[in-house]
Amino acid sequence: MSDTAILINTAVAIIAIAVLIVRFKLNPLIALVIGCCYLGLAAGLGVGKTVDAISSGFGDIMAEIGLLIAFGVLMGAILRDLRAIERLVDRLMKAVGPKRIPYAMALTIATFLQSIYLDVLLVIAAPLAKGIAPRLGRFGTARMATALAIGLECGIIFTVPGVGALALAGLLHVPLGTYLLYGLVVVIPTVLVAIFVTTFLLTRGWWKPAVDEQDLTGQDTPKAEVTDDDAPAPATRETPEPVAGGGATATLVEPRQRTEPRLLVLLAPLVVALLLVATGAIAEMAHWSNPVVALLSTPMVALLIGLVGTCLVGRWYAGQPRVEKALAAGLRQSGQILLLSGVGGSLAAVIKAVGLGDILGKYLSAGAWAPLLVVWAIAAVLHIAVGSVTISAITAAGLLAPVAPALGLDPVLIALAAGAGSLFLVHLTSNTFWLLQALMGQTTRGTLKTCSVGVSIASVTALGPILALSLVL
Repeated sequence: MSDTAILINTAVAIIAIAVLIVRFKLNPLIALVIGCCYLGLAAGLGVGKTVDAISSGFGDIMAEIGLLIAFGVLMGAILRDLRAIERLVDRLMKAVGPKRIPYAMALTIATFLQSIYLDVLLVIAAPLAKGIAPRLGRFGTARMATALAIGLECGIIFTVPGVGALALAGLLHVPLGTYLLYGLVVVIPTVLVAIFVTTFLLTRGWWKPAVDEQDLTGQDTPKAEVTDDDAPAPATRETPEPVAGGGATATLVEPRQRTEPRLLVLLAPLVVALLLVATGAIAEMAHWSNPVVALLSTPMVALLIGLVGTCLVGRWYAGQPRVEKALAAGLRQSGQILLLSGVGGSLAAVIKAVGLGDILGKYLSAGAWAPLLVVWAIAAVLHIAVGSVTISAITAAGLLAPVAPALGLDPVLIALAAGAGSLFLVHLTSNTFWLLQALMGQTTRGTLKTCSVGVSIASVTALGPILALSLVL
């Protein structure tokens, strides 16, 4: 089959996936599999090779990142149950004050809380942000909604163990430690600059509370005051006590007070896991080898250590039943993203089998900025069409994975550029958009400003550090 026919069939497959998801409301998992089947059959692979490519691609990516996603989501489920977010936001408010809280909250969400499933993180964090908003003056809702949108969407794409970051790293075969380090280099300036630029625009006459906010008083939402005094119900233990006047003993119930764990103790297992992964990446860059470090810094082992540590903290302070309930909720949340990531691997395998990587490689010159801009544009178009940051990032990575060797660029740059593009224009088809509107008391017009424009500014801003990295990698 000619190169032109393969390009046309690939374009038809991608468009069909977008139409099935947006127009016909088909589950993204099913739409992606249908697109894979069409591309394989239309490009002449035949039934057998098409099915083999879909199956092997799914299995390969699951073997690489399946457990990592599950471990990250399970850690997040326990941290959510132990009120880590509420307490952390309260500490941030006390530490940095109202003026800097949007930046502090967004950076914390984008870097340290990505093990928590995005929708769950948003549902917990948004009421806290809305409670803080009245303290920030007339533009409080605009500032906090912007910070939430940018922090959430950037974190899920650029920060390990965000599900988008794990999928991009897995599909493009980027070592997780490498993605963690370079992702932080990108996400921190991106979040800070994007919030500053968006806030500047909103507070210079663009944000109009009368038409951009549903609730101007903020009185319906309590302020996000969380203290360490809100401890769980005390546990009890049976203690033998001597009975007066005799040697026998009687069993009395004596309450044992357990306060909530210190925030440092609560977050320590997750921090240790990320530090182990980063240590492995640094050791690899320095060409230093140690068998113990190599074992502990393996992403699967590091995140397993984090999960076990989080479970132990949860059991000690909340009890085993509560931990088991949190783990069950985490398993339910991880199911869809695991399947979507796997099907992203299927798409990559089919595209590689039809030879699209070699074809596209001819049109992109290695060693220049142009390939990264093309990668960004492909992911941006997919996101505008599909409306989901995670799905568009996974689809873009699946499309670009076979092209990576031909570009002559470090795969981490391609992964980051695809992630940045997938952030462009979060709009009305995004679940995050409507959650932000409802939970932050914005109108649709207001949410288009804080979420759609704010995250789009972050998408373009991220190109700066990514292109800078391309000069040294």
